Amino acid sequence: MAETVKGPASYFPSIEKKYGRPIAEWQQLVRSSPLTKHMELVAWLKTEHGLGHGHANALVAHTLAETRGRRPHHAVPCWWWRS
Repeated sequence: MAETVKGPASYFPSIEKKYGRPIAEWQQLVRSSPLTKHMELVAWLKTEHGLGHGHANALVAHTLAETRGRRPHHAVPCWWWRS
């Protein structure tokens, strides 16, 4: 049985369907933006590209985690965040 995708990546199929671009293209837009702060990037995606808040937030969270060499939040055990 296929494993269920959790966390920000669970939004990816609906982002691709609703906005018509592959996730790799959205991630490249985020990476190439001069903006670096999470909420600035979310606001930019909402304003300039018409994404909803949840979709923009999921895309930015996942992309920044990958870009900064971290695993996305949902992949890290809960005990890790408490240390």
